Amino acid sequence: MIRTVRNLVRLAGIARTLARHDALPRSLPMVAPGIALVWGWVAGRNVPGRDGQRLARALAELGPTFIKLGQLLSTRSDLIGERMAADLAELQDKLPPFPGADARRIVEEALGRPLGELFRRFEVVPVAAASIAQVHFAVTGDGEEVAVKVLRPGIQHKFERDIALFQWLAYWAERLVPGMRRLKPREVVETFARTSRLEMDLRMEASAASELAKNFEGDDTFNVPRVDWNRTAKSVLTLERIRGVKVDEVPKIVAAGFNPDDILAKASASFFNQVFRDGFFHADLHPGNLFVNEDGNISVVDFGIMGRLDRATRYYLADMLIGFLTGDYRRVALVHFEAGYVPPHQSIEMFTQACRAIGEPLQNKPLNEISVGRLLAQLFSVTEQFEMETQPQLLLLQKSMLTAEGVGRALNPNLNMWELARPLIEEWMRENRGPEALVLDDLEAVGRTLRRLPALIRDAERVALQIADGGIRIHPTSARAVMDQWIRSRKPMVYALWVIAAMLVLLVVRGL
Repeated sequence: MIRTVRNLVRLAGIARTLARHDALPRSLPMVAPGIALVWGWVAGRNVPGRDGQRLARALAELGPTFIKLGQLLSTRSDLIGERMAADLAELQDKLPPFPGADARRIVEEALGRPLGELFRRFEVVPVAAASIAQVHFAVTGDGEEVAVKVLRPGIQHKFERDIALFQWLAYWAERLVPGMRRLKPREVVETFARTSRLEMDLRMEASAASELAKNFEGDDTFNVPRVDWNRTAKSVLTLERIRGVKVDEVPKIVAAGFNPDDILAKASASFFNQVFRDGFFHADLHPGNLFVNEDGNISVVDFGIMGRLDRATRYYLADMLIGFLTGDYRRVALVHFEAGYVPPHQSIEMFTQACRAIGEPLQNKPLNEISVGRLLAQLFSVTEQFEMETQPQLLLLQKSMLTAEGVGRALNPNLNMWELARPLIEEWMRENRGPEALVLDDLEAVGRTLRRLPALIRDAERVALQIADGGIRIHPTSARAVMDQWIRSRKPMVYALWVIAAMLVLLVVRGL
């Protein structure tokens, strides 16, 4: 009871802030008419801006956890719509700094040493302050310039308190407003809680920076700052200091003697390599995190939000994009069904028609006029009616693509990052989706199966003995159905390779 009263009091304060900004979406009457009616009496009048812009201003006023929630929602265009998602993506993650004395104390407690032993100089005034942490420049005893990221004091306690409130609200929203269940509020809250807890452990961010740097080892065009592990802990992250010009400050880039088109080419190549080559990408590549260094190369900071794509997902993306760009909409539809993204009971013909509605406007357009991020957004909005399950990793990628494309337009509005990355795209497609690559995939599958052959034989012998002892009875119809399903799941190429493998085994046995 006490918890409920406390939540209601907090909720009243949040509601006042939301009402002052008129931050409830105008589409709410379709979901909850009763709430919308009450809202009409209490909301601010003539508040400027779209739904997403008003909501972004309210969330910024409510504090760090709400800012992070808005950033998460900006990746879920499937839930809130593309326009609102774009508005929330503009939510500025900036807060007034906390005192430098608190930062010094947190660093000393986290690293277990006096600040004077850790750094020759530590600048008390931070250079940046966000919702979870702020950054101070410092110099180590060896004379190395570093950037020290320090968690806000008490941020974890405040976050857990807010998460408890969100969970309570999501529970009652699903029970009292049936129309909200489609938006899966409890699932959204759990995803938010999980990702934010990881972001508040700065060792995880250090690990992400280290992995990204390893992926680009030997590539001078894309630089990741080195992690100082001796000065890094859960609440403190120390990285090599990056110097340079923000990637969208074109006049300064030109004044430094660099060609913006060259910078765009390097940014395009690095983004493509992260997504397709490595399957591990920086998911927050806005201009504030990208710099052009003194060598004219790209340097990147802030590794709190990263995305991953397994090989199967990368292949799905490649096949889907090829289908759209070549006008092969049947192929696009098949890719979705084969990946299991669209349930098998849906009509592939209807889904092909929906894909055509998205892809036809792209035909006869040069690649430099196509936004892949917008293409994915349109696809996700259409697939909702076909019960396509939400793919969080693809939503994060879609948001990252839009951000990266925006950086490209800032550097040169007449060039497109995908046009510049075309040679890399074509080479990757040949190596990974060409006929030779498909044959190699089948050979790898056979190799994996052959490695499992001794275990499969042992399992077969065990089952045979159990059948002989009367411990297992198999109905002939069921056995036939299992065999038919097994046959349909294999490709003709795999059949042929199995036959060849069996013949080789027989020859070896006979030779012995």
